[in-house]
This record gives sequence, structure tokens and C-alpha cells, in this order.
Amino acid sequence: MRGLQAAGGAPLTGDTENGAAPAAPLAARRIAVLAVIVPIVYALDLATKTIVLKTLEGREPVVVIPGVLQFRVIFNSGAAFGLGTGMTIVFTCVAATVVVAILRTARNLRSLPWAITLSLLLSGALGNLTDRIFRWPSGFGSGRSAPLQGHVVDFVETFPGHFPIWNVADSAIVCGGILAVFLAWRGYQIDGTRDTGAEQEAKENDNG
Repeated sequence: MRGLQAAGGAPLTGDTENGAAPAAPLAARRIAVLAVIVPIVYALDLATKTIVLKTLEGREPVVVIPGVLQFRVIFNSGAAFGLGTGMTIVFTCVAATVVVAILRTARNLRSLPWAITLSLLLSGALGNLTDRIFRWPSGFGSGRSAPLQGHVVDFVETFPGHFPIWNVADSAIVCGGILAVFLAWRGYQIDGTRDTGAEQEAKENDNG
């Protein structure tokens, strides 16, 4: 069994049943993870933005920990953490493309770690995409911005003056991105297998 798991492309532990991966049921379970996590994170992002707009917009920052954490509402026309300001419509199209790509990738999803990763990326992308489509600089439906050029509401300011202001969606995207890099580095595949490089090494030895 250990030898099989060490081979390149072997199923990940926990994703097998009697030595074989039940593809359809396993995919359904992993997609169910998305169906649970995505609405929760998306709702949290939307709720926090709505609350801070009603309580903090146009007011002085609320200091939680002096010099470390405060809440201040800004409307971001760029990407996550205030990057790329002024390229709103470009990032709107990128976010929409990411959402479609994740949904298409989910059809081959067999890995629980990747299910969590894609859930974070998808919920974060949907949260900020909602702002870009519907939220103008002064809130939903003000009519002060062209379609697809709404501004994202950011409100969490850590280390004021030294770090960009962000929101729940931004944090989900960053966490999902870090997880994706780690899983790819470790060779974990979306289909529930793990590429350890053993097959490639064996081929190189045979050729040598």
C-alpha cells in the first residue's frame, strides 16, 4: 500500500475506497464542500460591507488597536488590497473569468484540500465581483458609475499607513491563493491524486 501511495499519481489518503477512488460520489462530496463554504464566506463578506457602510461611511476611522488595527471605509476601483486603481472594468472581467474557470474546474474535483481552496477563491471573487457589478462609489444603485465599474468596499486597515485596506473577500482570495501554491508545490492534484515526481524520476533512470 505504501508503495502504491508513493508512486506518481496515486490517490490521496482519505479519497479512496478499498483502494479505488469512487469518482462520481467523491466529486459530489467535494462539490458539496463548495456549496457549504462559498455561501457562508460570500454572505459574511456582503454582511460586513453592508454593516460598515451603514455605520462607518463618511465618519472618522474606528480605532480597535492603536497603530495596528482600525476600521475605515473606502471605495476601491482596483484589485484586492487597493492594487491597480483605475482599472475597474479590467478587474471586473478578470473576476468574472476566474469565477467561470473555477466552476468548470469543479467538475473534476476529487480533493478535499482543493475543494477548500477553490471555495475560498470562488467566494472571494464573487464577493468583490458583486461590488463591481452593483455597487457604485456611494452604495448600491446610486447610478454614479457605469456598468461593470462599481467600486469594492474595503474597510479593514491593519498597520495604518503601511498596509492596504482590505475586506473579507480579499482575505479569502489571499488565503485561497496561498493554499493553491502550497498544494501545487506538494504535488496535490484537483482530481485527488498526488504527483510525487516518482514516475518522472523512474523514466529518467530508465533513459540513463
